[in-house]
Amino acid sequence: MEKILLIGGGGHAKSVIDVIEQEGRFEIAGIVEKFIGESHSVLDYEIIGTDDELPCLREHYDYAIVTVGQIESAKLRIKLYTRLKELGFNLPAVISPLAYISKHATLGEGTVVMHHALVNAGAKVGNNCIINSKALVEHDAVVESHCHISTGAILNGDVYVKEKSFVGSGVTTKQGALLEGFIKAGSIIK
Repeated sequence: MEKILLIGGGGHAKSVIDVIEQEGRFEIAGIVEKFIGESHSVLDYEIIGTDDELPCLREHYDYAIVTVGQIESAKLRIKLYTRLKELGFNLPAVISPLAYISKHATLGEGTVVMHHALVNAGAKVGNNCIINSKALVEHDAVVESHCHISTGAILNGDVYVKEKSFVGSGVTTKQGALLEGFIKAGSIIK
């Protein structure tokens, strides 16, 4: 089984750990943090290095995924994703076995699809995205790269989500809506 590095050890990392363990495709090698001084293991996975040590870690590991969450801004996730790409890491899509991804949908690299999320036929999800638990990305919707579709959000057919956007928990959209930026939890987009 291939080993994978998790880049970031906060709350989102716990959710990604659970998905990786359930998926059973990778063995978690450890967690990489910004600095080790105040960091602790996460769900019994040790911190094995810092962001500055990524070039050395690349000599030992081929796979990595960004496990820093995204609410206010995508900047940190984009910075980490770009650094991993520059170092030549493979960034697989990680998909919960409890999620449904249509064989007619596409997912970009480094994207995580959490438990009970649905990505239906014709949907396109870009790179380095979070499709969180119980989110729905309906037919022909497009989610550009570096977006977070939060828990229970509903993107109906033909919705278009622009790059770096955050769609809050429980957001519901009408078909064909255009979303950009920070969309507050519970919003109804008409």
